[in-house]
Amino acid sequence: MDYDVLILGGGIVGCTVAYELSKYNLNIALIEKASDIAEDISLINTSVVYDGSETTNKTISEYERKGCKLIEEACKKFNVPYKKVGALRVASDDYGVFKLKEMYSFAKERGIEKISLLSKEEVIELENNINIDVKQGLYSEDVAVVSPYELSISYAEVAADNGVNFRFEEEVVNIAKISKGFKVITNKNKFTCRVVINTTPFDINMGDNISEQNYNVKEEDIIKNVNYIIVSKEVKKPLDRVVITVMDENKFAVNIPSVYQGYIIGIKDKNILKSDERINYSKKLIPTINKECVSSIFNDIYKKDVMFIDDENIKEGYIKVTGTHYGKIGIAPAIAKEIAEVIAKNINTTFKKEFIDKRRDVYKFKNMSTKERNELIALDNRYGKMVCLCNEVTEGEIIDCIRRPLGARTLDGIKRRTGVCNGPCKGSYCSRKIINILAREMDKSPIEIVKDSKNYTIWNGRIKEFDRCKNCTKNAWLK
Repeated sequence: MDYDVLILGGGIVGCTVAYELSKYNLNIALIEKASDIAEDISLINTSVVYDGSETTNKTISEYERKGCKLIEEACKKFNVPYKKVGALRVASDDYGVFKLKEMYSFAKERGIEKISLLSKEEVIELENNINIDVKQGLYSEDVAVVSPYELSISYAEVAADNGVNFRFEEEVVNIAKISKGFKVITNKNKFTCRVVINTTPFDINMGDNISEQNYNVKEEDIIKNVNYIIVSKEVKKPLDRVVITVMDENKFAVNIPSVYQGYIIGIKDKNILKSDERINYSKKLIPTINKECVSSIFNDIYKKDVMFIDDENIKEGYIKVTGTHYGKIGIAPAIAKEIAEVIAKNINTTFKKEFIDKRRDVYKFKNMSTKERNELIALDNRYGKMVCLCNEVTEGEIIDCIRRPLGARTLDGIKRRTGVCNGPCKGSYCSRKIINILAREMDKSPIEIVKDSKNYTIWNGRIKEFDRCKNCTKNAWLK
Protein backbone atom coordinates (compact mmCIF):
# COMPACT_ATOMS: atom_id res chain seq x y z
CA MET A 1 0.00 0.00 0.00
CA ASP A 2 1.20 3.54 -0.79
CA TYR A 3 -0.49 4.95 2.31
CA ASP A 4 -2.29 3.77 5.41
CA VAL A 5 -4.81 6.62 5.14
CA LEU A 6 -5.82 8.92 2.30
CA ILE A 7 -7.81 12.03 3.22
CA LEU A 8 -9.73 13.45 0.28
CA GLY A 9 -10.34 17.17 0.55
CA GLY A 10 -8.34 19.88 2.31
CA GLY A 11 -11.15 21.90 3.84
CA ILE A 12 -11.51 22.53 7.56
CA VAL A 13 -12.70 18.95 8.16
CA GLY A 14 -9.83 17.45 6.14
CA CYS A 15 -7.25 19.61 7.98
CA THR A 16 -8.53 18.67 11.44
CA VAL A 17 -8.68 14.97 10.50
CA ALA A 18 -5.09 15.19 9.22
CA TYR A 19 -4.02 16.77 12.51
CA GLU A 20 -5.71 14.17 14.70
CA LEU A 21 -4.41 11.24 12.62
CA SER A 22 -0.87 12.64 12.57
CA LYS A 23 -0.70 11.80 16.29
CA TYR A 24 -0.54 8.10 15.32
CA ASN A 25 2.09 5.92 13.66
CA LEU A 26 0.47 6.08 10.24
CA ASN A 27 1.53 6.96 6.70
CA ILE A 28 -0.97 9.64 5.64
CA ALA A 29 -1.61 11.82 2.60
CA LEU A 30 -4.19 14.52 1.98
CA ILE A 31 -5.35 15.21 -1.59
CA GLU A 32 -6.80 18.63 -2.45
CA LYS A 33 -7.83 19.78 -5.92
CA ALA A 34 -7.27 23.48 -5.12
CA SER A 35 -3.95 25.29 -4.72
CA ASP A 36 -4.32 25.79 -0.99
CA ILE A 37 -5.95 24.32 2.09
CA ALA A 38 -9.27 25.35 3.66
CA GLU A 39 -10.66 27.19 0.66
CA ASP A 40 -14.14 26.36 2.00
CA ILE A 41 -13.57 29.10 4.58
CA SER A 42 -14.52 32.68 3.79
CA LEU A 43 -11.79 35.32 3.52
CA ILE A 44 -13.48 37.07 6.46
CA ASN A 45 -11.28 36.81 9.55
CA THR A 46 -13.92 35.86 12.15
CA SER A 47 -16.24 32.89 12.70
CA VAL A 48 -18.58 32.03 15.57
CA VAL A 49 -17.86 28.94 17.66
CA TYR A 50 -21.23 27.82 19.03
CA ASP A 51 -21.78 25.91 22.25
CA GLY A 52 -24.51 23.58 20.90
CA SER A 53 -27.46 25.50 22.31
CA GLU A 54 -28.75 27.03 19.08
CA THR A 55 -29.41 23.90 16.98
CA THR A 56 -32.33 21.48 17.09
CA ASN A 57 -30.12 18.63 15.85
CA LYS A 58 -28.86 16.64 18.86
CA THR A 59 -25.88 15.18 17.03
CA ILE A 60 -24.73 18.54 15.74
CA SER A 61 -25.27 20.03 19.19
CA GLU A 62 -23.00 17.42 20.78
CA TYR A 63 -20.27 18.02 18.18
CA GLU A 64 -20.51 21.78 18.76
CA ARG A 65 -20.27 21.37 22.52
CA LYS A 66 -17.16 19.15 22.24
CA GLY A 67 -15.66 21.26 19.47
CA CYS A 68 -16.05 24.42 21.52
CA LYS A 69 -13.63 23.09 24.15
CA LEU A 70 -11.25 21.56 21.61
CA ILE A 71 -10.94 24.84 19.70
CA GLU A 72 -10.23 26.83 22.86
CA GLU A 73 -7.41 24.40 23.69
CA ALA A 74 -6.04 24.48 20.12
CA CYS A 75 -6.03 28.28 19.97
CA LYS A 76 -3.97 28.45 23.16
CA LYS A 77 -1.49 25.89 21.80
CA PHE A 78 -1.18 27.44 18.35
CA ASN A 79 -1.46 31.10 19.40
CA VAL A 80 -4.56 31.67 17.25
CA PRO A 81 -6.86 34.66 18.01
CA TYR A 82 -9.84 33.52 20.09
CA LYS A 83 -12.36 35.48 22.16
CA LYS A 84 -15.08 34.11 24.39
CA VAL A 85 -17.67 36.85 23.88
CA GLY A 86 -20.97 35.06 24.60
CA ALA A 87 -24.12 35.07 22.45
CA LEU A 88 -27.31 36.95 23.23
CA ARG A 89 -30.48 35.94 21.38
CA VAL A 90 -33.25 38.50 21.62
CA ALA A 91 -37.01 37.99 21.19
CA SER A 92 -39.33 40.89 20.41
CA ASP A 93 -42.68 39.07 20.32
CA ASP A 94 -44.52 36.17 21.94
CA TYR A 95 -43.49 33.70 19.26
CA GLY A 96 -39.84 34.66 19.75
CA VAL A 97 -40.18 34.22 23.51
CA PHE A 98 -41.66 30.74 22.93
CA LYS A 99 -38.72 29.78 20.69
CA LEU A 100 -36.18 31.03 23.25
CA LYS A 101 -37.79 29.01 26.01
CA GLU A 102 -37.83 25.97 23.73
CA MET A 103 -34.13 26.46 22.93
CA TYR A 104 -33.35 26.84 26.63
CA SER A 105 -35.18 23.59 27.47
CA PHE A 106 -33.32 21.70 24.73
CA ALA A 107 -29.99 23.07 25.94
CA LYS A 108 -30.64 22.04 29.54
CA GLU A 109 -31.73 18.54 28.46
CA ARG A 110 -28.38 18.15 26.66
CA GLY A 111 -26.41 19.29 29.69
CA ILE A 112 -25.19 22.56 28.18
CA GLU A 113 -23.93 24.83 30.94
CA LYS A 114 -23.69 28.59 31.31
CA ILE A 115 -26.94 29.35 29.50
CA SER A 116 -29.73 31.46 30.99
CA LEU A 117 -33.03 33.15 30.17
CA LEU A 118 -32.96 36.91 30.72
CA SER A 119 -35.69 39.46 31.33
CA LYS A 120 -35.89 42.68 29.33
CA GLU A 121 -34.08 44.55 32.11
CA GLU A 122 -31.32 41.93 32.29
CA VAL A 123 -30.81 42.07 28.50
CA ILE A 124 -30.43 45.85 28.57
CA GLU A 125 -28.05 45.62 31.51
CA LEU A 126 -25.93 43.12 29.60
CA GLU A 127 -25.97 45.11 26.32
CA ASN A 128 -27.05 48.66 27.09
CA ASN A 129 -26.43 49.84 23.51
CA ILE A 130 -28.94 47.41 22.03
CA ASN A 131 -31.48 49.01 19.66
CA ILE A 132 -34.15 46.28 19.60
CA ASP A 133 -37.57 45.96 21.18
CA VAL A 134 -36.88 43.34 23.82
CA LYS A 135 -39.32 40.98 25.53
CA GLN A 136 -36.82 38.34 26.58
CA GLY A 137 -33.29 37.15 25.91
CA LEU A 138 -31.27 33.94 25.98
CA TYR A 139 -27.60 34.25 26.90
CA SER A 140 -25.01 31.57 26.06
CA GLU A 141 -21.81 32.43 27.89
CA ASP A 142 -19.46 29.93 26.19
CA VAL A 143 -19.99 31.12 22.59
CA ALA A 144 -16.74 32.47 21.15
CA VAL A 145 -15.27 33.99 18.00
CA VAL A 146 -12.13 32.70 16.31
CA SER A 147 -9.95 33.45 13.30
CA PRO A 148 -11.05 30.48 11.12
CA TYR A 149 -8.30 30.36 8.52
CA GLU A 150 -5.54 30.80 11.09
CA LEU A 151 -7.02 27.89 13.02
CA SER A 152 -7.24 25.73 9.88
CA ILE A 153 -3.71 26.48 8.70
CA SER A 154 -2.43 25.75 12.24
CA TYR A 155 -3.98 22.28 12.21
CA ALA A 156 -2.59 21.66 8.71
CA GLU A 157 0.92 22.93 9.46
CA VAL A 158 1.24 20.79 12.59
CA ALA A 159 0.00 17.78 10.60
CA ALA A 160 2.58 18.50 7.87
CA ASP A 161 5.38 18.86 10.44
CA ASN A 162 4.35 15.45 11.79
CA GLY A 163 4.60 13.71 8.43
CA VAL A 164 1.29 14.16 6.59
CA ASN A 165 1.89 14.53 2.84
CA PHE A 166 -0.27 17.33 1.38
CA ARG A 167 -0.83 16.99 -2.38
CA PHE A 168 -2.35 20.07 -4.06
CA GLU A 169 -3.93 20.56 -7.49
CA GLU A 170 -4.88 16.89 -7.69
CA GLU A 171 -8.52 16.06 -8.33
CA VAL A 172 -9.93 12.66 -7.41
CA VAL A 173 -11.64 11.06 -10.40
CA ASN A 174 -12.30 7.55 -9.11
CA ILE A 175 -12.29 5.44 -5.94
CA ALA A 176 -12.39 1.64 -6.26
CA LYS A 177 -12.48 -1.10 -3.64
CA ILE A 178 -9.59 -3.54 -3.88
CA SER A 179 -8.37 -6.39 -1.72
CA LYS A 180 -7.63 -5.03 1.79
CA GLY A 181 -8.07 -1.43 0.78
CA PHE A 182 -8.82 1.07 -1.98
CA LYS A 183 -7.39 2.41 -5.21
CA VAL A 184 -7.74 6.19 -5.54
CA ILE A 185 -7.15 7.70 -8.97
CA THR A 186 -6.50 11.43 -9.42
CA ASN A 187 -5.91 13.49 -12.55
CA LYS A 188 -2.17 13.02 -11.92
CA ASN A 189 -1.55 9.78 -9.98
CA LYS A 190 -2.84 6.44 -8.74
CA PHE A 191 -2.62 5.48 -5.07
CA THR A 192 -3.49 2.48 -2.94
CA CYS A 193 -4.40 2.76 0.72
CA ARG A 194 -5.99 0.89 3.59
CA VAL A 195 -8.42 3.65 4.60
CA VAL A 196 -10.17 6.48 2.74
CA ILE A 197 -11.66 9.44 4.57
CA ASN A 198 -13.68 11.31 1.99
CA THR A 199 -14.57 14.95 2.77
CA THR A 200 -15.31 15.88 -0.86
CA PRO A 201 -18.80 16.13 -2.43
CA PHE A 202 -18.31 12.74 -4.14
CA ASP A 203 -19.48 9.32 -2.97
CA ILE A 204 -17.39 6.13 -3.02
CA ASN A 205 -18.61 5.12 -6.48
CA MET A 206 -17.69 8.57 -7.81
CA GLY A 207 -20.47 8.42 -10.34
CA ASP A 208 -22.56 11.24 -8.98
CA ASN A 209 -22.33 14.21 -6.72
CA ILE A 210 -24.06 13.71 -3.39
CA SER A 211 -26.96 16.08 -3.05
CA GLU A 212 -28.63 17.09 0.16
CA GLN A 213 -31.90 15.66 -1.18
CA ASN A 214 -30.44 12.18 -0.75
CA TYR A 215 -30.49 12.84 2.98
CA ASN A 216 -34.12 14.04 3.08
CA VAL A 217 -33.24 17.69 3.61
CA LYS A 218 -35.64 20.25 2.15
CA GLU A 219 -34.14 22.82 -0.16
CA GLU A 220 -35.80 25.69 1.71
CA ASP A 221 -34.01 24.58 4.89
CA ILE A 222 -30.64 24.59 3.19
CA ILE A 223 -29.98 27.75 1.25
CA LYS A 224 -30.38 31.30 2.43
CA ASN A 225 -28.28 34.30 1.51
CA VAL A 226 -26.33 35.96 4.28
CA ASN A 227 -25.69 39.60 3.44
CA TYR A 228 -22.64 40.76 5.40
CA ILE A 229 -21.16 44.15 6.07
CA ILE A 230 -17.81 44.67 7.78
CA VAL A 231 -17.92 47.64 10.11
CA SER A 232 -14.83 49.65 11.06
CA LYS A 233 -13.78 50.09 14.67
CA GLU A 234 -14.89 53.77 14.71
CA VAL A 235 -18.59 52.89 15.10
CA LYS A 236 -20.15 54.45 18.19
CA LYS A 237 -22.01 52.40 20.81
CA PRO A 238 -21.08 48.95 19.46
CA LEU A 239 -22.35 45.64 20.80
CA ASP A 240 -19.77 43.60 22.68
CA ARG A 241 -21.29 40.15 22.13
CA VAL A 242 -22.68 38.01 19.36
CA VAL A 243 -26.24 39.37 19.23
CA ILE A 244 -28.93 37.59 17.21
CA THR A 245 -32.42 38.90 16.59
CA VAL A 246 -35.21 37.41 14.47
CA MET A 247 -36.92 40.03 12.31
CA ASP A 248 -39.53 37.74 10.79
CA GLU A 249 -39.99 34.09 9.88
CA ASN A 250 -37.41 34.23 7.07
CA LYS A 251 -35.01 36.90 8.25
CA PHE A 252 -32.61 37.41 11.13
CA ALA A 253 -29.69 39.73 11.85
CA VAL A 254 -26.52 38.90 13.76
CA ASN A 255 -23.78 41.11 15.18
CA ILE A 256 -20.36 39.43 15.44
CA PRO A 257 -17.43 41.18 17.16
CA SER A 258 -14.23 40.63 15.18
CA VAL A 259 -11.30 38.80 16.76
CA TYR A 260 -9.19 41.82 15.78
CA GLN A 261 -10.95 45.17 15.37
CA GLY A 262 -14.40 46.15 14.16
CA TYR A 263 -17.64 44.22 13.75
CA ILE A 264 -19.40 42.01 11.25
CA ILE A 265 -23.15 42.20 10.75
CA GLY A 266 -25.02 39.58 8.75
CA ILE A 267 -28.61 39.61 7.56
CA LYS A 268 -30.06 36.27 6.49
CA ASP A 269 -32.59 36.67 3.71
CA LYS A 270 -33.77 34.80 0.64
CA ASN A 271 -32.54 37.74 -1.45
CA ILE A 272 -29.19 39.42 -1.95
CA LEU A 273 -29.64 42.86 -0.40
CA LYS A 274 -28.34 46.17 -1.69
CA SER A 275 -25.81 48.03 0.44
CA ASP A 276 -28.38 50.59 1.64
CA GLU A 277 -30.76 47.79 2.66
CA ARG A 278 -28.00 46.08 4.63
CA ILE A 279 -27.18 49.28 6.48
CA ASN A 280 -30.84 49.94 7.30
CA TYR A 281 -31.27 46.44 8.75
CA SER A 282 -27.98 46.80 10.62
CA LYS A 283 -29.25 49.99 12.26
CA LYS A 284 -31.78 47.82 14.07
CA LEU A 285 -28.83 46.37 15.93
CA ILE A 286 -26.47 49.35 16.05
CA PRO A 287 -28.23 52.67 15.26
CA THR A 288 -24.97 54.61 14.74
CA ILE A 289 -23.93 52.61 11.66
CA ASN A 290 -23.66 54.57 8.40
CA LYS A 291 -21.89 54.21 5.06
CA GLU A 292 -18.71 55.78 6.42
CA CYS A 293 -18.43 53.00 9.00
CA VAL A 294 -18.56 50.21 6.42
CA SER A 295 -15.24 48.98 5.06
CA SER A 296 -16.54 46.05 2.97
CA ILE A 297 -19.61 44.03 1.97
CA PHE A 298 -19.87 40.43 0.80
CA ASN A 299 -22.29 37.52 0.55
CA ASP A 300 -22.28 33.95 1.76
CA ILE A 301 -24.62 30.97 1.76
CA TYR A 302 -26.35 29.92 4.98
CA LYS A 303 -26.88 26.19 5.22
CA LYS A 304 -28.73 24.82 8.20
CA ASP A 305 -27.92 21.45 9.76
CA VAL A 306 -26.53 20.03 6.52
CA MET A 307 -23.66 17.90 7.81
CA PHE A 308 -23.49 14.16 7.26
CA ILE A 309 -21.11 11.52 8.60
CA ASP A 310 -21.56 8.23 6.78
CA ASP A 311 -19.71 5.38 8.52
CA GLU A 312 -21.76 2.58 6.97
CA ASN A 313 -18.63 1.18 5.29
CA ILE A 314 -16.24 1.88 8.15
CA LYS A 315 -15.37 -1.82 8.59
CA GLU A 316 -14.10 -1.80 5.01
CA GLY A 317 -12.07 1.33 5.75
CA TYR A 318 -14.25 4.05 4.23
CA ILE A 319 -15.75 7.08 5.97
CA LYS A 320 -17.67 9.84 4.26
CA VAL A 321 -18.07 13.35 5.74
CA THR A 322 -19.96 15.89 3.69
CA GLY A 323 -22.10 18.97 3.98
CA THR A 324 -21.89 22.67 4.71
CA HIS A 325 -23.05 23.81 8.11
CA TYR A 326 -23.00 27.34 9.51
CA GLY A 327 -21.15 25.99 12.56
CA LYS A 328 -18.64 23.85 10.65
CA ILE A 329 -15.64 25.54 12.26
CA GLY A 330 -16.77 24.40 15.70
CA ILE A 331 -18.00 20.99 14.56
CA ALA A 332 -14.90 19.90 12.62
CA PRO A 333 -12.47 19.26 15.53
CA ALA A 334 -14.95 17.00 17.34
CA ILE A 335 -15.71 15.04 14.16
CA ALA A 336 -12.00 14.69 13.43
CA LYS A 337 -11.16 13.41 16.90
CA GLU A 338 -13.92 10.81 16.73
CA ILE A 339 -12.86 9.62 13.26
CA ALA A 340 -9.18 9.39 14.24
CA GLU A 341 -9.94 7.31 17.32
CA VAL A 342 -12.08 4.88 15.31
CA ILE A 343 -9.49 4.53 12.51
CA ALA A 344 -6.63 4.03 14.98
CA LYS A 345 -8.57 1.31 16.75
CA ASN A 346 -9.53 -0.47 13.50
CA ILE A 347 -5.99 -0.37 12.14
CA ASN A 348 -4.56 -1.23 15.55
CA THR A 349 -1.94 1.51 15.57
CA THR A 350 -0.28 3.44 18.41
CA PHE A 351 0.48 7.05 19.30
CA LYS A 352 3.72 8.61 18.07
CA LYS A 353 6.19 9.15 20.85
CA GLU A 354 7.84 11.93 18.86
CA PHE A 355 4.61 13.80 18.00
CA ILE A 356 5.17 17.58 18.14
CA ASP A 357 1.97 19.37 19.12
CA LYS A 358 3.27 22.85 18.42
CA ARG A 359 3.04 25.26 15.54
CA ARG A 360 6.08 27.18 14.37
CA ASP A 361 6.02 30.77 15.64
CA VAL A 362 4.15 33.38 13.61
CA TYR A 363 4.97 37.06 14.06
CA LYS A 364 2.05 39.50 13.74
CA PHE A 365 3.75 42.88 13.49
CA LYS A 366 0.46 44.72 14.02
CA ASN A 367 -0.07 43.13 17.44
CA MET A 368 3.50 43.52 18.75
CA SER A 369 4.84 46.11 21.17
CA THR A 370 7.43 48.66 20.05
CA LYS A 371 10.14 46.75 21.90
CA GLU A 372 9.13 43.43 20.26
CA ARG A 373 9.05 45.08 16.83
CA ASN A 374 12.54 46.53 17.22
CA GLU A 375 13.93 43.20 18.38
CA LEU A 376 12.36 41.44 15.38
CA ILE A 377 13.63 44.06 12.91
CA ALA A 378 17.12 43.67 14.37
CA LEU A 379 16.96 39.96 13.50
CA ASP A 380 15.41 40.49 10.04
CA ASN A 381 15.09 44.00 8.61
CA ARG A 382 12.35 42.87 6.20
CA TYR A 383 9.96 43.09 9.17
CA GLY A 384 10.65 46.83 9.09
CA LYS A 385 9.36 47.22 5.52
CA MET A 386 5.63 47.89 5.55
CA VAL A 387 3.76 46.45 2.55
CA CYS A 388 0.07 46.68 3.56
CA LEU A 389 -0.53 50.01 5.29
CA CYS A 390 -4.21 49.33 6.07
CA ASN A 391 -3.52 46.22 8.15
CA GLU A 392 0.15 46.89 9.00
CA VAL A 393 1.57 43.79 7.31
CA THR A 394 5.30 43.75 6.61
CA GLU A 395 7.44 42.14 3.93
CA GLY A 396 8.86 39.79 6.56
CA GLU A 397 5.38 38.43 7.38
CA ILE A 398 4.60 37.87 3.70
CA ILE A 399 7.87 36.05 3.07
CA ASP A 400 7.34 33.92 6.17
CA CYS A 401 3.85 32.83 5.06
CA ILE A 402 5.29 31.79 1.68
CA ARG A 403 8.21 29.82 3.17
CA ARG A 404 6.28 28.07 5.94
CA PRO A 405 5.03 24.47 5.73
CA LEU A 406 2.16 24.53 3.20
CA GLY A 407 3.25 28.05 2.26
CA ALA A 408 1.06 30.41 0.26
CA ARG A 409 1.32 30.06 -3.51
CA THR A 410 -1.47 32.46 -4.55
CA LEU A 411 -2.52 36.03 -3.80
CA ASP A 412 -5.58 34.78 -1.91
CA GLY A 413 -3.34 32.41 0.05
CA ILE A 414 -1.35 35.39 1.31
CA LYS A 415 -4.56 37.30 2.04
CA ARG A 416 -5.89 34.47 4.18
CA ARG A 417 -2.66 34.09 6.14
CA THR A 418 -1.80 37.76 6.73
CA GLY A 419 -4.91 39.90 6.15
CA VAL A 420 -3.39 41.96 3.32
CA CYS A 421 -5.73 43.59 0.78
CA ASN A 422 -8.66 43.47 3.23
CA GLY A 423 -8.41 47.07 4.36
CA PRO A 424 -10.13 50.20 3.00
CA CYS A 425 -7.87 50.36 -0.10
CA LYS A 426 -8.77 46.75 -1.09
CA GLY A 427 -5.24 46.06 -2.23
CA SER A 428 -4.86 49.05 -4.55
CA TYR A 429 -1.71 50.06 -2.68
CA CYS A 430 -0.14 46.70 -1.84
CA SER A 431 -1.29 44.02 -4.31
CA ARG A 432 1.40 44.87 -6.89
CA LYS A 433 4.11 44.66 -4.22
CA ILE A 434 2.75 41.34 -2.94
CA ILE A 435 2.64 39.83 -6.44
CA ASN A 436 6.28 40.81 -6.99
CA ILE A 437 7.33 39.33 -3.64
CA LEU A 438 5.48 36.08 -4.42
CA ALA A 439 7.04 35.93 -7.89
CA ARG A 440 10.53 36.49 -6.47
CA GLU A 441 10.13 33.85 -3.75
CA MET A 442 8.75 31.27 -6.21
CA ASP A 443 11.27 32.17 -8.95
CA LYS A 444 8.45 33.01 -11.37
CA SER A 445 7.46 35.88 -13.57
CA PRO A 446 4.80 38.19 -12.02
CA ILE A 447 2.43 37.33 -14.87
CA GLU A 448 2.52 33.69 -13.72
CA ILE A 449 1.15 34.57 -10.26
CA VAL A 450 -2.51 33.66 -9.79
CA LYS A 451 -5.29 34.91 -7.55
CA ASP A 452 -6.56 31.57 -6.22
CA SER A 453 -6.00 28.89 -8.87
CA LYS A 454 -3.93 28.17 -11.96
CA ASN A 455 -6.88 29.25 -14.12
CA TYR A 456 -7.14 32.74 -12.60
CA THR A 457 -4.13 34.86 -13.51
CA ILE A 458 -3.96 38.44 -12.26
CA TRP A 459 -1.75 40.06 -14.90
CA ASN A 460 -2.12 38.94 -18.52
CA GLY A 461 1.15 40.52 -19.59
CA ARG A 462 3.47 43.48 -19.27
CA ILE A 463 1.96 46.92 -19.86
CA LYS A 464 4.13 47.43 -22.94
CA GLU A 465 5.80 44.81 -25.09
CA PHE A 466 7.71 46.06 -28.14
CA ASP A 467 9.28 44.37 -31.16
CA ARG A 468 11.64 46.14 -33.56
CA CYS A 469 10.05 46.84 -36.95
CA LYS A 470 11.86 44.53 -39.35
CA ASN A 471 10.56 46.34 -42.44
CA CYS A 472 11.67 49.80 -41.37
CA THR A 473 15.23 51.14 -41.66
CA LYS A 474 14.54 53.94 -39.19
CA ASN A 475 14.76 53.52 -35.42
CA ALA A 476 11.02 52.79 -35.21
CA TRP A 477 9.18 50.50 -32.83
CA LEU A 478 5.88 48.72 -32.98
CA LYS A 479 3.72 47.67 -30.05
